Amino acid sequence: MINKETYEETLAHVRTSSNPTQLRITDIRFTDIVGGPFHSSLIKVYTNQGLVGFGEVRDGADKVYAQMLKARLLGENPCHVDKLFRRIKQFGGHARQGGGVSGLEIALWDLAGKAYGVPVYQMLGGRFRDRIRMYCDTEVVGKDTGKAMGEALKKRMDEGFTFLKMDLGIGQIIHEPGTLSAPLGFLEEMREKSRNRYNQNFDGMSDEQLREITNRHYDIYNIAHPFTAIQVTEKGLDLLEQYVADVRSVIGYQVPLAIDHFGHIGLESCIKLGRRVEKFNLAWMEDMLPWQYTEQYAKLARAVATPICTGEDIYLKENFKPLLEAGGVSVIHPDVLTTGGILETKKIGDMAQDYGAAMAIHMAESPIACLAAAHVAAATENFLALEYHSCEVPWWDDIIISSKLPNKLVQDGFITISDAPGLGIDDLNDEVLAEHLHPDIPGIWESTDSWNKLLSNDRLWS
Repeated sequence: MINKETYEETLAHVRTSSNPTQLRITDIRFTDIVGGPFHSSLIKVYTNQGLVGFGEVRDGADKVYAQMLKARLLGENPCHVDKLFRRIKQFGGHARQGGGVSGLEIALWDLAGKAYGVPVYQMLGGRFRDRIRMYCDTEVVGKDTGKAMGEALKKRMDEGFTFLKMDLGIGQIIHEPGTLSAPLGFLEEMREKSRNRYNQNFDGMSDEQLREITNRHYDIYNIAHPFTAIQVTEKGLDLLEQYVADVRSVIGYQVPLAIDHFGHIGLESCIKLGRRVEKFNLAWMEDMLPWQYTEQYAKLARAVATPICTGEDIYLKENFKPLLEAGGVSVIHPDVLTTGGILETKKIGDMAQDYGAAMAIHMAESPIACLAAAHVAAATENFLALEYHSCEVPWWDDIIISSKLPNKLVQDGFITISDAPGLGIDDLNDEVLAEHLHPDIPGIWESTDSWNKLLSNDRLWS
């Protein structure tokens, strides 16, 4: 017979938070930071056993996409990740609209791993690699020339990065006369709206004035590529080709170099540019067109020899399938904070492999999302490289507290995967967060009780 007093005395020294079947979600809270490198809403999912799961809303998104899901998760067992994902996934969408569902899904996996004492990658089927190759997106400080970009990329190589990416598009030539053709006045209007939106001092402006600037910026920058009538001229193509040649003259031809941010140009200009830069042995050309134009992607892929890549704005696995079936991409590029989260990204990578496509992962967020993406990368065979945007953010690593992860996550161009439970994060550093709060959203982990009972009839059928 068990001595009850001895049993209870012993139990007092046992970590009962490892009782997964009784784990329940009790609260969800948020903190908004900026500069790491962009605006991110960090997530804490609390439980009845003291375990806390960490997630993050996609960069530049609004945490309301996650807040509205709180009432649908309270009281549930976070270890039932797939069940809860199926409950909330109807409330996600493409691009930043996927940020709420995806950020919470990441936190559920973190909690499940902590409850069972295993890393996330193990719950995905185990790992193919223990070091995750990072590719470094790089910008030029000062005048943007090919030589300057080459030197900036060479610095990344000296830091240990073995895969690189840079911008190449109308941003480099828009101030050069004769490089672009567009409806007269349209390019000037683009530049003016951009200056007004990003560089103007808004102090003293009325709400109506601010709204007018925002609306006009939206009107200009949300015209899809085929409808802008912007075309790159032969002079513009010459300058862009020379830009890449100057970069390669500095970094050489052996290191993979991907290109991005072409601007809103149509399919024909994309093909012309793609043919001009084929000789430079590029790793991929990214997001040349809106991802929804499947047939245009297929035409582009057939017309050029450089691999075509897209996917950071696509929500859910089924929306990647048309591009893969049409042969429109050689590299898919999901963002874990848009796709639907960790498991959905793993499924996307596996599906792409069936079509002979590789998977790179987009990431411009905090160490929370970075670690989530790293666990997916470890568990997915056709993985290429994971994006890293925060080389110049000295406090980026300090956001998280971990007893098992290194103080600096990215070392010599790689993240080494640990066997720590969940994502490997013990806590977040509130002192660091307090120094980088969003100026318009200053609270840290404030109450979200107003979202506790926000429910509706979610059923999508009668």
